[in-house]
Amino acid sequence: MKIENPRLADNSCNSKVCIPSYVVMALSGLLGGVSLTLFTVFLYAGLPNQMDWGLDQQTRLYFNTLLCLLFFFQHSIMLRKGFRKWLSGFIPQDYLGAFFSIFSGLFLFILMLFWQKSTSLQVELDGAPYWLMRALFFFSIIGFYFTFRSLRPFDPLGIREIKSHLKGKTAIESFFTVRGPYQWVRHPLYFLCLLMIWSQVSVTTDRLLFNGLWTFWIIIGTFLEERDMIASFGEKYQSYQRKVPMLIPYRWFPWKSSTTITTIIITIT
Repeated sequence: MKIENPRLADNSCNSKVCIPSYVVMALSGLLGGVSLTLFTVFLYAGLPNQMDWGLDQQTRLYFNTLLCLLFFFQHSIMLRKGFRKWLSGFIPQDYLGAFFSIFSGLFLFILMLFWQKSTSLQVELDGAPYWLMRALFFFSIIGFYFTFRSLRPFDPLGIREIKSHLKGKTAIESFFTVRGPYQWVRHPLYFLCLLMIWSQVSVTTDRLLFNGLWTFWIIIGTFLEERDMIASFGEKYQSYQRKVPMLIPYRWFPWKSSTTITTIIITIT
């Protein structure tokens, strides 16, 4: 039997690598994709109380803080270059994005499942403020859509990389031109996350804790990513920094540039 392309033949669905690869893609879609969808509902409808362990108010807040810190630690450590280099010694480089999606989704599920809700109400909006907050939430969702379009090709679940691996193709770097929301603000995804987090119409003590911790983490992650981007692109990114706000789009007119920046998937670090 003549084989035209040994690499493609070796990566076909008859090989041993195919079934585990599809299992990894399915888990990434289930844990990564579904957890993000549920998290959006989680932010809109309020924090759940799936497992009420009867803890007192102070202990609930300590426990919820621990859940957030566990997610922050997992999410951040798996993005570090040193950890990814170590992990690539056990799994192929093309599978790192999917594994990150799987574990991030798992820890996000844990956070939502074990969250201990507080009964202490701080703010309850109605009337015009209520509808304003709801409008901001849906504005954030629309903003995410247009931001993802400006990042295309965008592969947050790592599935495209695995498909390329199975087809015997070499993964290419992601390119994007400074366009869309990135002309107004350097980190539109983070800005939209903050809008979504704070556009809640009923704020209990545990939700106030959640908002504060996630806001702090997002801001720290923004500065860490700025450092990485400068290290990667030098003067090109520094020029972009000087002309476009970092986190709050306070300028009326977008920055016009034909500069193309090569980058890794932008995500909270």
